[in-house]
Amino acid sequence: MAKQSRQKLTRTPRRRPSAGARPAAAPVRKNNPSAAVAGGAVQERKPVAPVPGPAPRKPGYYEAIAIYETGVRALQRHDFDKAADQFRQVIERYPEERELHERSVLYLRVCERETARRPANPQTAQERVYAATVALNAGDPSTALDHLRRALAESPESDHAHYIMAVALASHGQTTESLAHLKRSIELNPDNRALARQDPDLEDVRDLNGFREALEVPASAQRLRQRRRR
Repeated sequence: MAKQSRQKLTRTPRRRPSAGARPAAAPVRKNNPSAAVAGGAVQERKPVAPVPGPAPRKPGYYEAIAIYETGVRALQRHDFDKAADQFRQVIERYPEERELHERSVLYLRVCERETARRPANPQTAQERVYAATVALNAGDPSTALDHLRRALAESPESDHAHYIMAVALASHGQTTESLAHLKRSIELNPDNRALARQDPDLEDVRDLNGFREALEVPASAQRLRQRRRR
């Protein structure tokens, strides 16, 4: 039998790493959050455009808001002359503020309609309060007080009459009596509390302790509100 020659295999000796040598690190693939693998190919994601925020308000907007709110407060007091003047300013000076412009036009019509109904000789308590408001606007607090005293004699539970009386007395320098009527008007109608907080016609009594006391919510009313919330 023929001898089969065997090929002598030689092994290449492995080199031992020398002291201090560090093995080569495997390549690290960076994770690109803007890339996605689809079918083996890397596709770049398009950046998402930020949502634009609301356009900044112009300085005139805040001036228009202040005049408009003054008109609304005057309208709540049935001071239709002053309210109409404020709404006209918004309409004439700030036509670009469409929402305020439209509301001012609507409220101006209300003021003009109520002014047209103004009685020459007031007979009812409501007409007397209105006549008192007109007198206050004309700078005649004495006539206003005369109308209001008659109105309260006819309708002592009229919160509106008490409120306008508080305004008239404050402008006349009778602060103690003014605060008493203000407190009574709030007792009869708590909505007058929010009106009094911002009413510029009560500036003469705003810093007095009695003003803060008049605006305080009674403890019984606070407990009632807490029960309703529960």
